[in-house]
Amino acid sequence: LVFVGYPIMHNIILGFQDVEVMNFLRGQKHFIGFDNYVQLFHDEVFFKSVANTFVFTVSCLVFQFLIGFALAMFFNRKFSFAKPVRGILMMPWMIPMTVTALMFKFMFSTKVGVINNILTGLGIISKNIEWLTNQGIAMIPVIITNIWIGIPFNMILISTGLTSIPGELYESAAIDGAGPFQQFIRITLPLMRATIESILVLGFIYTFKVYDLVYVMTSGGPVNSTQLMSTYSYKLSFNNFLYSKGSAVANALLVILLLVGIVYLRITTRGEDAYE
Repeated sequence: LVFVGYPIMHNIILGFQDVEVMNFLRGQKHFIGFDNYVQLFHDEVFFKSVANTFVFTVSCLVFQFLIGFALAMFFNRKFSFAKPVRGILMMPWMIPMTVTALMFKFMFSTKVGVINNILTGLGIISKNIEWLTNQGIAMIPVIITNIWIGIPFNMILISTGLTSIPGELYESAAIDGAGPFQQFIRITLPLMRATIESILVLGFIYTFKVYDLVYVMTSGGPVNSTQLMSTYSYKLSFNNFLYSKGSAVANALLVILLLVGIVYLRITTRGEDAYE
């Protein structure tokens, strides 16, 4: 109630008030109803931030899941050094987000970035690419960075799900003549369904509310090309000092995540009912 409930309720109330830098110090909080939300629906940057957030989330989710699934399948096989290497691959998930963001920001920098140096050395490009300052491609390095961070999360959860599948099923399927692909389609995917659904929903929630990564790498620029709902809420509140409008953006983000959270609860409840 203190650390979660009060901030959420205060933010919801703030979204229906007119609070900015001019009246904040005087303590004047005029109730204006849905005016902040009406203004958002006439704000092009807000709609761009919503679109960017969905593009960012879906792009990261697809590649994180596919690569994480492939690595989980690979490390599920018993071979030497499988566990140590899998432990090393957890490093991206354990490194603080801001440290990772700074690291990739330098890697994608125009003049001294290692990415441009590698591409130039291989002859793929003839001049340096402005990864973080070109509004047409600025979202790409941000997505790549978040994919790198999220792969271990997907890999470890999928690995846990794979270990719960009895090996006898694969042995019986092999005796019946089923190949690796058929075993994957008929055994692995059906038995991993609940795990996959939970991973995708949790991944959506974690990715949709990403803030620090984007803020450190691009601050939502250039020209709002990487502006997400989380960064736009911060920009309105603490750069433009439009606290109520920033709260309205945060509340819109909250509503979307609540809907996804309800879907997650229905999935987990359905899985428990099926198990019972």
